[in-house]
Amino acid sequence: MHKNTMATMMTGRMLSRRSLLSAGAAGAGLIGAAALSGCGGAEKPAGSAASGDTKLRKVTFALDWTPNTNHTGVYVAAERGYYKEAGLEVEIVQAPENGADALVAAGDAEFGVTFQDTMASYVSGSDSMPVTAIAAIIQHNTSGIISMKDKGITSPAEMAGHTYATWELPIEQGVIERCVEADGGDFSQVEMIPSTVTDEVTALSTDQVDSIWIYWAWAGEKCKLAGLDTNYFAFADIDPVFDFYTPVIIANNGVIEDDAEMVQAFMDATRRGYEDCIADPKGAAEILLKAAPELEKELVVASQTYLAEQYQADAETWGEIDQKRWDAFYEWVSDQGFADPIEPGAGMTDKFQG
Repeated sequence: MHKNTMATMMTGRMLSRRSLLSAGAAGAGLIGAAALSGCGGAEKPAGSAASGDTKLRKVTFALDWTPNTNHTGVYVAAERGYYKEAGLEVEIVQAPENGADALVAAGDAEFGVTFQDTMASYVSGSDSMPVTAIAAIIQHNTSGIISMKDKGITSPAEMAGHTYATWELPIEQGVIERCVEADGGDFSQVEMIPSTVTDEVTALSTDQVDSIWIYWAWAGEKCKLAGLDTNYFAFADIDPVFDFYTPVIIANNGVIEDDAEMVQAFMDATRRGYEDCIADPKGAAEILLKAAPELEKELVVASQTYLAEQYQADAETWGEIDQKRWDAFYEWVSDQGFADPIEPGAGMTDKFQG
C-alpha cells in the first residue's frame, strides 16, 4: 500500500471519530487532561514511588480525539493515584487530526489510542509503523448502523434504496458491502452520501441521511436521550469477522522492547482504572466530567453505564486481545485487497496482560 493511500485512510478514519463529541470540546478537554496528569488523592504505601522517595517517570498518553468515555479508565487511574503508585507521571494529551498513531510511532508519546481497522494500513509491509496494540479498551465491536424506525432499515439488506453517510474509506465501504450482500441485498442500490456526521440526532431527525455508522456508547446513547425512535444493528452480530477491536491502546515498539517493566506498570495501573469504571460507572463518570466539564453530564453517565458492561464483557480480564479474532479481521482485510498480506499476530501483543 502506498504511503499516500495509508495517510488518507488514517486521516479520514480519525476525522470520522469527531462525531463522538462536539468540536467545542477540544480546548477545554486538553486543559482538563493535562491537569489530571499530576492528580491522585489515594493514600500511597510507605516507600512507594508516590511517597516522594523515587522520582516519577514521565510518560505521555495520546488520545485519539477529545476526551470521552472510551478514555475514562485512564482518567480514573490518574485521579486515584494509580499511576503514581506505579512510579509514573502520565500526561494525557490530544493527538493531531491524523490521530495518535503517528505521534506514538515517532516516539512523541509512549502510549495512545487507536483502532484495529485503522492499524490495518500500517501493521506490516514497507509502510509499517513501530506501534503495537497492548490492550483492548472495549472487548467487542459495539459499532453498527442506526436509522430512523420509519425508514424500515431493520437489517443490512434494507439499506438498499436508502442513503448512507460514508467516510469514503475502502475498509468502511467494504464492511457495508459485505453486510448488505451477505444479507441478500444489493449494495449497488445503497446511495453513498459523502459526509462526516458530527450530530447524528440532527442528521437523522431532519432526513439529511437515512443511515449512519455509529459507535453505540456515545452516538447511540445520545439518540436515546434525544428520544429518537430508531433501528440499529451491530456489525459483530452480522458477521463475526467484524468483531474487531475498536478502540485499543497502543505503545511504541521501542518502548516495549527497551522498557517492558514500565509498560507493564502502566498497564497494571490502567487496568485498575478500567476495573473501577466497571464497578462504579457513576463515580467514573464524575471523574471524566471533572477532567472535561464541557461534556454533557447526562450523556456521560448514560455512556459510562453502558460501557461498564462492555469494557471487559466476557473476557477473563480487562484489556485482553484474542489473537484469533484479531487475525480473522486482518485476513478479511487482506483478502479484499485493502492491505498487503498481514502476518498472524501482527500489530498486537498479549504479554502485558495480568
